[in-house]
Amino acid sequence: MLAYLSIILTAIFINNIVLAQFLGVCPFLGVSKKTSSALGMGAAVTFVMTLATVVAWILQMYVLNPLELQFLQTIVFILVIAFLVQLLEIVIKKIAPALYQALGVFLPLITTNCAVLGVAILVIQKDFNLIESVIYGFATAVGFTLALWIFAGIREQLEHTETPKGMRGIPLALVCAGILAMAFMGFSGIKIG
Repeated sequence: MLAYLSIILTAIFINNIVLAQFLGVCPFLGVSKKTSSALGMGAAVTFVMTLATVVAWILQMYVLNPLELQFLQTIVFILVIAFLVQLLEIVIKKIAPALYQALGVFLPLITTNCAVLGVAILVIQKDFNLIESVIYGFATAVGFTLALWIFAGIREQLEHTETPKGMRGIPLALVCAGILAMAFMGFSGIKIG
């Protein structure tokens, strides 16, 4: 049980996929203007990342390894992710058209989000079992969502502040992202388990 708690806390805070490993930065910057869009993207990434991690682990252990086709890992994982994103896109378009519009081009870009692929590959490299893989995939997605949501909240607040003309928009967002990353890196000194 302590090992699972360690995986969860490490994935969310200590090795946050966006703020410590710098994977998935494109949607982090692109969908972080409003907290509602950030939470929608976070939920979408959580769904895809968790399922992709499970399916990728199963395919690796029961298809690629036994057939000695490990060299196809990246291609197979990307195909799994692409399928899940297409499925998710169809569901969101039907159920929540406003969210579908808000996410725009970033929803199909989950397919090429290096954070999703990175987690699928990391669970294999870390030699996690299936339960650890599911926990790691979900916790990493929660960490992604948390970073996205905090950053969106900061950006919303910045809209109401007076800033120098040259710092408005992306320049100030990048400075804030750097400060947020440094804040999360403060967790790296914490030993769990």
